[in-house]
Amino acid sequence: MAERKVRVRFAPSPTGALHIGGVRTALYNYLFARQHGGELVFRIEDTDSHRFVPGAEEYIIESFKWLGIKFDEGVSFGGNYGPYRQSERRDIYKKYVKQLLDNGKAYYAFDTPEELNAKREAVSNFQYDAHTRMEMRNSLALPKEEVEKLLADGAQYTVRFKIEPGEEVHVNDMIRGDVCIKSDILDDKVLYKSADELPTYHLANIVDDHLMEITHVIRGEEWLPSAPLHVLLYKAFGWEDTMPRFAHLPLLLKPEGKGKLSKRDGDRLGFPVFPLEWHDPKTEEVSSGYRESGYFPEAVVNFLALLGWNPGTEQELFSLDELVQAFDISKCSKSGAKYDYKKGIWFNHEYILRKSDEEIAQLFAPIVANNGVDASMEQVTAVVHMMKDRVDFVKELWPLCSFFFIAPTEYDEKTVKKRWKEYSAQQMTELAEVIEGIDDFSVEGQETVVMKWVEEKGYKLGDVMNAFRLTLVGIGKGPGMFDITAFLGKEETLKRLRRAIEVLH
Repeated sequence: MAERKVRVRFAPSPTGALHIGGVRTALYNYLFARQHGGELVFRIEDTDSHRFVPGAEEYIIESFKWLGIKFDEGVSFGGNYGPYRQSERRDIYKKYVKQLLDNGKAYYAFDTPEELNAKREAVSNFQYDAHTRMEMRNSLALPKEEVEKLLADGAQYTVRFKIEPGEEVHVNDMIRGDVCIKSDILDDKVLYKSADELPTYHLANIVDDHLMEITHVIRGEEWLPSAPLHVLLYKAFGWEDTMPRFAHLPLLLKPEGKGKLSKRDGDRLGFPVFPLEWHDPKTEEVSSGYRESGYFPEAVVNFLALLGWNPGTEQELFSLDELVQAFDISKCSKSGAKYDYKKGIWFNHEYILRKSDEEIAQLFAPIVANNGVDASMEQVTAVVHMMKDRVDFVKELWPLCSFFFIAPTEYDEKTVKKRWKEYSAQQMTELAEVIEGIDDFSVEGQETVVMKWVEEKGYKLGDVMNAFRLTLVGIGKGPGMFDITAFLGKEETLKRLRRAIEVLH
């Protein structure tokens, strides 16, 4: 049989914001597709109409646009295998439901929700399967005439898959190897509901994957229990030759390691679990997003790629292209990955360092302007150059750097107590005179003159520099003193120095 072109899919349900675990699943599908010269399909699984949330689909598409994860076809991208929204494929599914019924692989079930609940209460751990199905109201247990009459009268029904007991079902998983399940533990899953004329996830998925020629199904570990059923469905349709290879990814765990990562963990520890900010249309609750929190998309992608996959080297910083080259799905972990959100912050810091001063300045300039400062791009870039290694997010620059643009109007009490000595006013007055006489106001030009003066006077360098910093910055922080003065210029340096002497003497 000729080697089929790799085709993978990401198929979220539009039931709310896209969880970061879903983003990682899509990323791994993207990396796998690109590595094998294949295609990534974007499908929307909206067969559960009760859980549909307006705006969710657009949110998901916008998230991937921001992250730089590109789809080749699907909802909003076009393609030859559409429609790509399951709710628009009703008639397609009906044909395959009929095929299973005609071939005796599925049956009609007329049990009402009340009857099923009564059975579950009466029998502990009740399972609708080969051992119990003949006690229920379905087309296997009821006389043919009664079944025909129920259907003719428009009685509501479901279609259940008929699972034969005593079979060993093998799932060939690219991460976990051969997973073998006995069919006896599986129940006769509902595949179709007449109430809304829509299939359940299980049937829709199999039919779509087959018709869309999906070759590999890469999804979260939570779908592993469904895999044997999906294998049996492929066999029931006679599609063994085109059955995709499965890969079930490790769960994303809470930062502490126990249990699945949830939005509550993010709320509790102050980190986002969604790519973009999400406004819930039902509860009106606003949840934070990575984009709005100031993360770079490349940092988020890099961080997520290494949660549950290891390149086998010491390398941690990867561009998307480098990830495509390095990715090997068989190197994914079988056990869950702790969501180390602090590592996500570390990645963002590293990406700030990797980006040019000009790039960061473009992002910082609007913040400077919003604080009422009219600064040139040259000035903003110079400040970024001095300070970007001190922050994890661009938004953190302003509190650290505002003194470059706005002279202090008050002086930090603790710093004054510690750094402003009884002789500081005298020393600063002398320093002002020294600065007045400097012609070359470059970092080197100033440093030579000031250091010579400190030495000649026999002053303690620490005393002079700490007091000097306080006069210009208002607190004991910031880069090298001559970097600050070179940026401020002689006139502004002297103005700040003299004002501080007046206030603090």
